[in-house]
Amino acid sequence: MSDPALEIQALQKTFVLHAQGGVRLPVLRGVSLRVAPGECVVLADPSGAGKSTLLRAVYGNYVPQAGRILVRHDDRMVDLVGASPRLVLDVRRRTIGYVSQFLRVVPRVPVVEVVAEPLRAIGVPLPQARERARTLLERLRIPERLWSLSPVTFSGGEQQRVNVARVFVVAYPVLLLDEPTASLDAESRRLVVELIDEARGRGAAVLGTVHDALVRSRLATRVQWLTEPEAA
Repeated sequence: MSDPALEIQALQKTFVLHAQGGVRLPVLRGVSLRVAPGECVVLADPSGAGKSTLLRAVYGNYVPQAGRILVRHDDRMVDLVGASPRLVLDVRRRTIGYVSQFLRVVPRVPVVEVVAEPLRAIGVPLPQARERARTLLERLRIPERLWSLSPVTFSGGEQQRVNVARVFVVAYPVLLLDEPTASLDAESRRLVVELIDEARGRGAAVLGTVHDALVRSRLATRVQWLTEPEAA
């Protein structure tokens, strides 16, 4: 395997439920994995095993209690566990793209601006950013009549395609995908799989969760378990 773009070492995350008397809920117990450029590693555990928690920890939404999250950023490996907010934001801006299960946007902002915003954040001029956004929206079958509207009123499938578009508009070296094809019809799933394949082809390292078994088998270059699968 080539040098990893993402390496997780002995990661531990426990949630403390303060509203329930301080009950401690261990979720990640010493998770370690590596993802090389061009790989698509799919987490295969059942619901509740911590797959989404791991992705959110890598993206900096959750702070682990122990372990390391090493990401190749500007040709050097940086540890996001304990990193400064400034570094985390810079890694998000230029190195890690994250497709979550839910679209979170500022209300009343047109969808073309929502998709173009990540390009604007890295200095791409507005006309080029909008053109790239329109190209992706068209490819993902978002009707042009919707481009000037806020996506908060879109259907679930349309919102998920916008979610995908706003990440794939930038050529991120690392992609975190949390059920990227959820709520999509067969043709939309095919289009998203194509985008992921193209990202891998340019060398992106992909770590994700995919519930659909057919999509998982189509995408995964390697399957990873966070916990040992139960014997049959």
